[in-house]
Amino acid sequence: MATVATDDFLRAEQAAQFILEHTSLRPRIGLVLGSGLGAVAAGLSDAVRIPYEDIPYFPRSTAEGHAGMLVLGTLDNIPLAVMKGRAHLYEGYSPSQIVLPVRALGRMGVRALVLTNAAGGINAEYSRGALVILRDHINLQGQNPLLGANDERLGLRHPDMTDAYNAEFRQFVREESERLGGGIFEGVYAAVTGPNFETPAEIRFLRTIGADLVGMSTVAEVIAARHMGMEVLAVSCVSNMAAGMTGEKITEEEVLETGERLASKLLALLRAVLPRIDGYLQSRATAFD
Repeated sequence: MATVATDDFLRAEQAAQFILEHTSLRPRIGLVLGSGLGAVAAGLSDAVRIPYEDIPYFPRSTAEGHAGMLVLGTLDNIPLAVMKGRAHLYEGYSPSQIVLPVRALGRMGVRALVLTNAAGGINAEYSRGALVILRDHINLQGQNPLLGANDERLGLRHPDMTDAYNAEFRQFVREESERLGGGIFEGVYAAVTGPNFETPAEIRFLRTIGADLVGMSTVAEVIAARHMGMEVLAVSCVSNMAAGMTGEKITEEEVLETGERLASKLLALLRAVLPRIDGYLQSRATAFD
């Protein structure tokens, strides 16, 4: 009988082969778009769109603001695989289901993963609409996609997470953000399961343990990507200040509206940063092969 880990590898391989059969592009960079940020994919040229429901084993996005569409195309001549939306633990999926798309991208040859999300701001220096580069994370979801038997075709049993978020990629973002005239922060992201927004007491706890942001995604994807040796960049859009920060109630509509408003700003930043990431990957191609 096949182990769960082996099944995970085979599912990712089959999904990858299905996707590759539908495009001649061979992207080195994958992009995951969070709540309300799907409009970023509209900037791609010669795009091929594949609904998640058509891809073997891909989880369907049921969350509001997550279209559930894989878009393969070019942005300024850089081939990309763009996920419009993701699956979450709170939708009832297992960690291995959530990261299946990331593993499929890895099996397609993607070597860098750029993740975006909408997050609640805990750091008092932030405000609604701020962009924050993630430098580290705290996994409070009580789940991990690497639990169970390890398949070495995916990665090492105990992958190091010291540099989960590539320092050079973060520097690219800081430099290009400054050049574009927009401020950007850097912080630590805490991942919780949701789906409810946090209580003020929980936010005080998260601040105490070093979190600058809180959200319900991203960390499992980062773990799976690093397990496979992919380099990672993650940018959070502060969609709201967290519970107890302003005294205002938090709504899903607020989260989506802020994401949609920031999409053009994020696209401009990506246009500036992605060529530098692509150059980084090409200069290190032999290390990946």
